[in-house]
Amino acid sequence: MTPSARPRSKAGKLEFSSTSLLWLHLITSLLLITGPAKGAELIAIKNCELVRTDWADGDSFLVRSPQRGEFTVRLYGADCMEWHVTDPTDERRLREQRRYFGITYAREETLASIQLAKGFGKAAGEEVVALLSKPFTVYTAFADARGSGKHKRSYGFVITSEGQDLAAVLVSKGFARAVGVARTTYDGRSQAEYKEHLRDLELRAASRSLGIWAETNWESLPNERRQQRDEDREAELAFDNRNFKSDEKVNPNNATRDDLMRLPGIGEVLANGIIEGRPYKRIEDLLQVPRIGPDTLEKIKPHLELPSAD
Repeated sequence: MTPSARPRSKAGKLEFSSTSLLWLHLITSLLLITGPAKGAELIAIKNCELVRTDWADGDSFLVRSPQRGEFTVRLYGADCMEWHVTDPTDERRLREQRRYFGITYAREETLASIQLAKGFGKAAGEEVVALLSKPFTVYTAFADARGSGKHKRSYGFVITSEGQDLAAVLVSKGFARAVGVARTTYDGRSQAEYKEHLRDLELRAASRSLGIWAETNWESLPNERRQQRDEDREAELAFDNRNFKSDEKVNPNNATRDDLMRLPGIGEVLANGIIEGRPYKRIEDLLQVPRIGPDTLEKIKPHLELPSAD
């Protein structure tokens, strides 16, 4: 800072020169232009009500709004146990969730642990029904949250009638893990800050053996998670271009999580990272996603397209 730009003190007060005020104005203008994070602005949809369905779970459910009609919300930041397992993708996710919580038992007890895990998925869904029994607010930018092509879903923050963040409540009670896509929140917290907040709540729930954590086998948990990481790496290495037709491409700005995971070397963590980084103006912008380097981009680039790109 130049001498003319430094604030001067007089009688206990700070006085700023015209140069320093100009700098402050420029910085403020830049912050307003760039905004706190990527993505469309969240809108508040008030007086929503939960619509009961036979497919909903703790982190994804149908809501009805007087202004917007019916739409499906997928919570930011939290992931509940799969309850309705109808295909291999659901089964894979349930196995990964069980390992995360350390409730995978010996082979002869596998069926029991599966039923136990699904039971916690059902319990999370019932908890949501109770928490959303009164009108609530959804903050969403209607970002596409389809894991697969089953249901059209939009990411959102759900605030109960008592002012509680639903995702945070589910994590703090041990009905969900702090895993999933996040973004700048409705109250201005950064994506990173919100994720850390949920992780802290998860740690506290685990320390108190709440919800799913009551069934955690702490001795076997490290090995279970290591085994899952090994399987994820093997799956990424096993993927090749046979999953794509020669002319098949996906748009990283609207592809589902499962479609992104078909790309060579892309697992669920990277798929979620791609979703969080949307929108992209150029394919090369994917280099901004953590853990996507030039080599990974080179592998997936032939299968990507941005129709609206210049």
